[in-house]
Amino acid sequence: MKALQTKLLKLSLLAIMTAAVALSSGRIAPAQNSVTEAPTGFDNLTNGLVDQATFDFDRTVFETHKTIADGLGPIYNGNSCSDCHRNPGPGGISQVTNLRAGHLNGTSFVEALGGSLISDLSTYPSIQERVPGGNEVRTFRTSLNTLGDGFVECIQGSTLQDISDSQPPSMRGQFIRVPVLESPGTLRPGRFGWKNQNASLMSACADEFLNQVGITNSLLTNENTSLGISVAAFDAVPDPEDHFIEGRPHGTDLEAITEFIRASKAPPRDFPLAVTQDAQMGENLFQQIGCVICHVRNIITAPPGTVINGGTFVVPVALGDKLIHPYSDFLLHDVGTGDGIVQSGGASTRNKLRTPPLWGMRTRDRLMHDGAALSRTDAILRHSGEATLVIHNFRNLSANQQSQLITFLNSL
Repeated sequence: MKALQTKLLKLSLLAIMTAAVALSSGRIAPAQNSVTEAPTGFDNLTNGLVDQATFDFDRTVFETHKTIADGLGPIYNGNSCSDCHRNPGPGGISQVTNLRAGHLNGTSFVEALGGSLISDLSTYPSIQERVPGGNEVRTFRTSLNTLGDGFVECIQGSTLQDISDSQPPSMRGQFIRVPVLESPGTLRPGRFGWKNQNASLMSACADEFLNQVGITNSLLTNENTSLGISVAAFDAVPDPEDHFIEGRPHGTDLEAITEFIRASKAPPRDFPLAVTQDAQMGENLFQQIGCVICHVRNIITAPPGTVINGGTFVVPVALGDKLIHPYSDFLLHDVGTGDGIVQSGGASTRNKLRTPPLWGMRTRDRLMHDGAALSRTDAILRHSGEATLVIHNFRNLSANQQSQLITFLNSL
């Protein structure tokens, strides 16, 4: 029996190595014409989707602090998008977390009254939210990076499906389709949020604008409740609060915020660290032990002219046929750290999370979905479940090899 187990382990490791080589080489991406590298930089410059003046205007909207007169809250988590997305600049990650809660009734997840998101702030103390009793499922969620997400939006669903199909069965990422809010009735492969709850940037921005800032908009017109109780008496601004303003490059804040993210550059590597021998050796080890099966290095976006998001967006030249290096498969996996929350993917996703893209990782010091891992090594060793064999490989590296792999991560 022991000999058989050893043989099966070796076969599993071989499958992982084979998949890692295929995924890291980019062979899973469909052939494209005139593929070029996506522009990168933490420089607050446009990726070419819009001119710099328009990008600067959009960034100002992203950073603008809302007030009660604008419709802020009355329950919320921040008064601007940049409150949660700001490191090392507007659109980046931050140390800010959200709280989610619910109850597992034995078979199904039941979200807390008013939704699983428990707002930290309110404009009136009488409607301050808290986790109600009986909701034992509780978790923090870190704020995600949005820089470069215009390229992520332009990844074809077939590419994500091909990545999933190329992964070993024991590590195969779950591919889900979710509604595109700006195209009612349309479903598209999810890719944004810890649970892949959004498939388009406008849907994601509308979601965040309402749920994090408390601003109703053209796609989500109804205010959230406070633990299921109406807040109408505490908010006098007519809905939708994000309304059209004549004479602006974009009439609504939602349009400007969406365009800012679409026009942002992808996070860059840290040079000269990335070209050091240790970082390069670490990248080879990252591939060899199987990390790239989920943290996929190379993905190519859809060709310019491709119609996505239910016909509401056409992939432009600035975003199409671009090679990106997100180190993510944008699929859902159970790596032993699931938060127990169900959003758009159904019961099977309760303990699954989207593979977090590692680009820009050097800007983060609180890792994993809840920010509880305080070192790169802690985050790696916290993996289990689908990642068990990969973590076994990591543990078998020498101390120097583990250090080289961490140096590589620090260069991202």
